[in-house]
Amino acid sequence: MPNTNQSVPRIERNPALSGLRCIRCENLYPLLDLPGGCPECEAAGAPSSLAATYSSLPSGLIASSAAQPWGDWLPYRQSLSLGEGNTPLVELPKLGAELGVQRLTAKNEGMNPTGSHKDRMSAQAVSRALDVGADSVVLASSGNAAVSAAAYCAAAGLACEVATYGDVPVPFVRALGLLGARRVAFARAHDRWRHVRQRVELDGAFALTNFSLPAVGSPVFGVEGYKAIAIECAAQGSVADHIIVPTARGDLLWGLHEGFAQLRQSGLIDREPQLWAVEPFARLSRVLAGESLQGEFAGSTEQFSIAGSTVTFQQLKAVRDSGGGAVVVRDMQARKGVAALAREGLWGELCTGATVAAVEQLMQQGCIAPSAHVMLLFTARGDRDPA
Repeated sequence: MPNTNQSVPRIERNPALSGLRCIRCENLYPLLDLPGGCPECEAAGAPSSLAATYSSLPSGLIASSAAQPWGDWLPYRQSLSLGEGNTPLVELPKLGAELGVQRLTAKNEGMNPTGSHKDRMSAQAVSRALDVGADSVVLASSGNAAVSAAAYCAAAGLACEVATYGDVPVPFVRALGLLGARRVAFARAHDRWRHVRQRVELDGAFALTNFSLPAVGSPVFGVEGYKAIAIECAAQGSVADHIIVPTARGDLLWGLHEGFAQLRQSGLIDREPQLWAVEPFARLSRVLAGESLQGEFAGSTEQFSIAGSTVTFQQLKAVRDSGGGAVVVRDMQARKGVAALAREGLWGELCTGATVAAVEQLMQQGCIAPSAHVMLLFTARGDRDPA
C-alpha cells in the first residue's frame, strides 16, 4: 500500500508482492516483519532467511520508471531513493588478458550515492520502515551498511542507531555524526546483535540487519534490493558465466541468486551465472567441505567489509543452486588485486581486490574456462576502506 504521509518521501508497494517464503523449509508467511527469518526454522535452532513471493513477475526488463527501471521486480517499485542503481558495467580488457579470461567486467557498485552496494538494501529496507510506520531504525554494522543506512534514514526523517565496534575508522564515525545517526560501540559482534535484538523486541525499533545467533541474513525487504543488480545486468545485455562476490553473511550473494532465478523463470535469460563467494578466511569453504553450518569460524582480516565468524544458509544455498562455490583470498593477495584493478582505473575497497585473486584461483582449478565471461562485483570505493 502506498505511504500517504506527505511529510516523508513517497513510496509505492509493488501490488504483486504477495507474501514471504522460507528458503529452507518453504513455509509461507503473510507480509510480516520477521527479522529473525523463518520462525519455525529459528525455533528448531537452524535459522533461515525469508524471500519475498510475488503473484506475478514482469515479462520485460523495462519497469515502472526510468529512474528505477527494476522497480516492478522489488517489494517497493517506487522506493525512497538517493539515486542508487544503474551502476556501470566496466570492461576490463587488460586485466582479463593478464588473467587469461576472454571477457572480464566489473559491476561498479562504488558509484552508488554513499559509495557502496549497501544503498540497494537501504533504499528498500528504509522504504519498508516508512510503510509500516516505524519511527526509528537499528542495525549492526561498522562500515558501509552503517553509513548507507544513516544517509537513507536522514532522507526519510527516521532516527537511526548503529551498533558498531569501538575502533571504527574515523571517516565512518565522522559520516555517522554528520548524518545524524546514534552510534553505540561494543567489543564483540555478538554483543552488537544482542543490543539490536533488545532494541527491536523491547523498544519496537525497525531492524535493518541480522541479530540472530546462529546467524541469518538481513531482513527480507532489504535483501530483495540486491536483485536489482541482476536485473540491470540483464538489461545491459551482460549476464556473465561467473560472478565473483565478496561475501560476509551472503545478503548480496542471495539477492543476486534470486534476481537471476526470477529472470530465468520469466523467460528473459536462459541460464543463471555461477556465483562464487569470496571470503578472507575459510568459513563457507569449510561448510561446503562438510562442517556444520552452525559453527563459529574465527579468523582475522583487514577486509573489514567481509569479516565475521558465521555462515548463513542463504549463502550456502546460493552457491549450491548456482553451481558455484567459495574461494578463500588472504589480505596480501587482495592488495595485489586492488593494485591490478587500479591499473584499469578502478579504486576499490580491499575485498574488491580479492575478486581478482579469486579468478586466478578458479582458473587454476579449472572451474573457469578461458572462454568465459567473468564479472567482478565491485562492492565499494577505495576511499571507504581503512586498509
